[in-house]
Amino acid sequence: MGRLTTHILDTAHGRPAAGVRIDLSVATAAGWQQLASVTSNADGRTDRPLLDGAAFVAGRYELLFHVADYFRSRGVASGEPTFLDQIPLRFAIADAALHFHVPLLVSPWSYSTYRGS
Repeated sequence: MGRLTTHILDTAHGRPAAGVRIDLSVATAAGWQQLASVTSNADGRTDRPLLDGAAFVAGRYELLFHVADYFRSRGVASGEPTFLDQIPLRFAIADAALHFHVPLLVSPWSYSTYRGS
């Protein structure tokens, strides 16, 4: 069975980003519907998949990473308002039988993502 996972790496400090709030939403005919809100653990991951089993279906999804709160809590100054606040990653799942891993590599001034395994 397929599943959706993520993790966050703090590239400015070379470590996992623990304590980042992550909101997961799905696109519906009525707009975006939030499915979950979780916090990354000490390894920068979630304790379990964001979606799996019967809940993991084809569709359009968004992960919203609340990174300004994370960097503020670590005393990293990037100005007020912060350069990066919330990072939305929108993507589509076509085959729910596969594992989709969507990591975020982030610093106070930049970010990147990819489809991992």
